Amino acid sequence: MRRLFLLLLALFALTGARDPILVPEVSQHEVLVRQGFTGTELLLFGAILDPAGTRAARDYDVVVVLKGPTEPIRLREKSKVGGVWLNAASTDFRSAPSYFAVAASRPVKDIVDERTAAIYEFGTDFIQLSPIGEIDPQEQARFSAGLVDLMRRQGLYAEAMTGVKISGQVLYQARFQLPSSVQTGTYTAETFAVTRGRVVASAIAEVEVRKVGFERFVELFAQQQSLLYGLLAVSLSVAMGWIAGRLFALI
Repeated sequence: MRRLFLLLLALFALTGARDPILVPEVSQHEVLVRQGFTGTELLLFGAILDPAGTRAARDYDVVVVLKGPTEPIRLREKSKVGGVWLNAASTDFRSAPSYFAVAASRPVKDIVDERTAAIYEFGTDFIQLSPIGEIDPQEQARFSAGLVDLMRRQGLYAEAMTGVKISGQVLYQARFQLPSSVQTGTYTAETFAVTRGRVVASAIAEVEVRKVGFERFVELFAQQQSLLYGLLAVSLSVAMGWIAGRLFALI
């Protein structure tokens, strides 16, 4: 019995030793959002190595998932009533990613099965949203698809099924676009090595997005003095409306 146990332990160690090691890196670990920020491009790159630190002995597919901070979202559906568009049904998501992008060395459907893709969120169809309350599965699917479509049109959700370039079975790279509307916070870039439909290695790199200058001052002021910030915003809106009215009256 002991001999069998040692044999299984040795076999497990030998099998584990074959799994590759991912060494990820990112072009910038900090993105500074200043006045006039129009977005930026992130380059995620790295190497796929054997445990000994040498070139991997086989070909691997690579999938990179870049996710922004999660946030609660309320999604409302518009309905046309008597020629007027009104808010109709709505649903709340407890933790939807504010940014989500996937890049792969080839189409995910050719790399893993649907179950594995769902586990690791290999695509916008597999984002693990958390709806609040009881909701019909068909309604949930409809609202989830609506959320993904809305975020995609804003440039906050994206897929690039051939966006990962692999060189010489060792080096890989993928490019992601961060739009000007990105939320501040910590972004995680998780890289997966896949072979024969199985994820065999993963590694994480982080990027911090933060505001600086006047944008940072406004953000802190809104958080720390929310009542005063609201009053100033309303007062400014009223003042601008009054000025615009006076200007039109003079024309």
